[in-house]
Amino acid sequence: MSSINYSEKIPNNVNLGEDRTLQRALEGWQPNFINWWDDVGPDGSTNHEVYLRTAVSVDPQGWAQFGHVKMRDYRWGIFLNPGDANREIHFGDHKGEKAWQDVPGEHRANLRRIIVTQGDTEPASVEQQRHLGLTAPSMYDLRNLFQINVEEGRHLWAMVYLLHKHFGRDGREEADALLQRTSGDENNPRILGAFNEATPDWLAFFMFTYFTDRDGKFQLSALAESAFDPLARTTKFMLTEEAHHMFVGESGVSRVLSRTAQVMNELKTDDPQKVRAAGAIDLGTVQRYLNFHYSVTIDLFGADQSSNAAIFYSSGLKGRYEEGKRTDDHVLKGQTYKVLEVKDGQLVEKDVPMLNALNEVLRDDFIKDSVAGVGRWNKVLEKAGIPTRLVVPHKAFNRQIGALAGIKMSPEGRVVNEMEWAAKKDEWLPSPEDFAFVASLMGRVVEPGQFAGWIAPPVMGINRQPVDFEYVRFG
Repeated sequence: MSSINYSEKIPNNVNLGEDRTLQRALEGWQPNFINWWDDVGPDGSTNHEVYLRTAVSVDPQGWAQFGHVKMRDYRWGIFLNPGDANREIHFGDHKGEKAWQDVPGEHRANLRRIIVTQGDTEPASVEQQRHLGLTAPSMYDLRNLFQINVEEGRHLWAMVYLLHKHFGRDGREEADALLQRTSGDENNPRILGAFNEATPDWLAFFMFTYFTDRDGKFQLSALAESAFDPLARTTKFMLTEEAHHMFVGESGVSRVLSRTAQVMNELKTDDPQKVRAAGAIDLGTVQRYLNFHYSVTIDLFGADQSSNAAIFYSSGLKGRYEEGKRTDDHVLKGQTYKVLEVKDGQLVEKDVPMLNALNEVLRDDFIKDSVAGVGRWNKVLEKAGIPTRLVVPHKAFNRQIGALAGIKMSPEGRVVNEMEWAAKKDEWLPSPEDFAFVASLMGRVVEPGQFAGWIAPPVMGINRQPVDFEYVRFG
């Protein structure tokens, strides 16, 4: 493992210079990436100098440096965690064998599919967030948006490297296609549904980075267990960067709640119309946004019973979250897991083979993690003396994938008929009026230290800088 050489056209710690064919191929892909960034990356931001962290090492003690840089000149690079020549596969049918440095022929198609699907989510979120900079509630928030954007771009590079290095012509074609699909495009959309949804405003952005980037954490953690060592090492380093994205979401919603609670206390009211009239986002709207983003995100884990999930695990391609901390046999044959189905208009549990239920296992791990964060949001309300609490809806609510797809379900987990769903839908999910109201608050605030009226300032700035630091210098 070499240190990262920043004099190279593509910064890397994978000795790219020793593989001239691969280096030329990636240098050929690089201008297409920049063109993609110019076309659908952050709108109107080309000349901004942004206070960004750039990865300079994979050492946990000092892996990044901060400085003002134009995003177009950001040093997107290729970084893998250090390898271990003695690493063994620790789950599935190959348990105890040496981890693979190259792609076994029989797993080629499945591994390529896994890498492409993960890779496709990275540029998708940049596209979804393209226009948000034009309505940033502060310079601090604008900087955080741009940091997430450049890191999603680097995560795309991580997957493109694997495709180019290990999958020959097929890999090169897939890498090109990652820049050809576009989020929400009618003819050539992104692969996964949540990545074709609009992110129209900053409340949606905070919910997306809290919930959907958390899906990324769990998917990357499962891939970090992979028997294919380059994938495991790549995703481990991606997780280092992913943590900031979830921080932006969690702290962003906390700051929205803090400001809303302040307005409610000043006006001594919980009337949503009065709260809205004062320029804050009422708690009902926050809850409906939460319901939407949570339900769309848990669909990303796939069908609750999946033969692919069983194949990926038994083959050693994709493990479970924190596989090494689990105390079972890591083979799972003969074990079962409970999943939900609707029988005679009621939700019931049934036992299915654990191997086929691994999407559900990962989804349940995600749900537990998500609920903990929503509890932290509720602490903000509790501290402010507001009795309302946010709640995570039932996992069968608003589902579009798997056995629960299309079931009409209340957020509490009660099966409802079409008529009740139609009558209550706008109480449970954001309505056009909710979107219009939130959009009406989205005016750009970019003076250092100033914040829009619907969000509280953060407790501290980025990298020990003051909150009123000039995080973005406008060109």
